[in-house]
Amino acid sequence: MSSQERYHEPEQAESQERARVIPLRPRTERTAPSHSAPMRPTPVSPAAKEPLWRDVVGDVLRRERLAQERTLKDVAEAARISMPYLSELERGRKEASSEVLAAGARALGLSLADLLSLAQTELVRYTQHTQHTQHAQPTRPRQGDIRLAA
Repeated sequence: MSSQERYHEPEQAESQERARVIPLRPRTERTAPSHSAPMRPTPVSPAAKEPLWRDVVGDVLRRERLAQERTLKDVAEAARISMPYLSELERGRKEASSEVLAAGARALGLSLADLLSLAQTELVRYTQHTQHTQHAQPTRPRQGDIRLAA
């Protein structure tokens, strides 16, 4: 084997071992192949970031507890959860399971459906407020969007 042949062999092996790079950005209408349905990018305004579910549910739990003039300790004991955990739920620091949310709701005299309905009302109120303040058009659900109803 000549020195020139040995020189070219590693190059061929190197090019065969190179990894294929796949971009992480979703395809938009401009970059989507013509044979597939175009993907629509989800418009997100930096100023209109939606609240997290745990924040909304926590606000509802706290508001209901305060409206009943009850202490964290009282509600935590009735729900059979720790007082620090209930506090973290109310502050939106923890993602609660459905069982914990149901226990917290029952301790406040609500059903889980009541709690979720109140949270949904808050989300709608927030959405309407941000759309009104930004003079944005209401968004219509796109195919594949999931909407929660209570």
